[in-house]
Amino acid sequence: MTPSETTAIVTLSLLAAFVDGEKHERERAEIKRIAEGLSQADGLNLPTLYQDVLMKRVSLASVAGALKSTESRQLAYEMAVCVCDADGTQSEAERMFLMDVRTSLGLDASAGGFSQRAEEIAAVPVGAAVGAGAATAAVAVAANAPDSAELDKSILNAAILNGALELLPETLSTMAIIPLQMKLVYRIGQAHGYQLDSGHIKDFLATVGVGLTSQYLEQAGRKLLGGLLGKVGGGLLRGLGNQAVSSGMSFASTYALGHVAKRYYAGGRTLSTQMLKDAFSGVVKEGQGLQTQYLPAIQEKARTLDAGKILSLVRGA
Repeated sequence: MTPSETTAIVTLSLLAAFVDGEKHERERAEIKRIAEGLSQADGLNLPTLYQDVLMKRVSLASVAGALKSTESRQLAYEMAVCVCDADGTQSEAERMFLMDVRTSLGLDASAGGFSQRAEEIAAVPVGAAVGAGAATAAVAVAANAPDSAELDKSILNAAILNGALELLPETLSTMAIIPLQMKLVYRIGQAHGYQLDSGHIKDFLATVGVGLTSQYLEQAGRKLLGGLLGKVGGGLLRGLGNQAVSSGMSFASTYALGHVAKRYYAGGRTLSTQMLKDAFSGVVKEGQGLQTQYLPAIQEKARTLDAGKILSLVRGA
């Protein structure tokens, strides 16, 4: 893939991130930070990309014109779909945007099947007790004292799984990381006697500093720039080799989310916003330190994952 095609894919992803116009300022700030970080990677010249997108100085037509190969166009569309689904199912504005993307990129109707699979992942409820459209605040429910060691084990297993998903080249595997993180927080809250809905969990992630759209952009962007995310000859890239993602960010962020959620719900949800942010930042560093130790387990887990069963994986978590 040429640098201009990579730039075009990142541009389309940013266009997708802002198409619904409903991003919170903290999410916008995270997306800007990520765009600037990606601009320093792989020698790409993207210093004004974020502003170009916000100021509407780039168009869908110009992006499509830079994507010369069928593979790069398909990958660009897949990333745009996943960006739109990262924070939940698509809005009407996002659906219309993706239809325009398909038309501009000259993709056939089969591309719509990918969007449907992404929507199915985005629509999976965080827990069995959370029905469609649930919007009530978290409600405390009776529960026995949780087994701390078992929770620690489940947090580590979730971190290893998400670290493994980060190693896979398929776009849907990257998208699955966020709903799996939300399910982890749900289970931890439930273990401490709290029945949580998806809105509460999204607020918790945002409070500690984890954006949904921005997290997907960072994960997928680094995989893209590292040459891991993509297709060759119609077949998905496979094999791990030296394809470990440098930051190990999914392992560390999942590990930190789990342990901070454990502290928060065990303490009766009394930690302040700043305390939650500070705790998350500290545990992320701890997770980054552990990532090397658990890399063999992450790689082994990646070898066992079936990319064709990502939806089943998310549903069964």
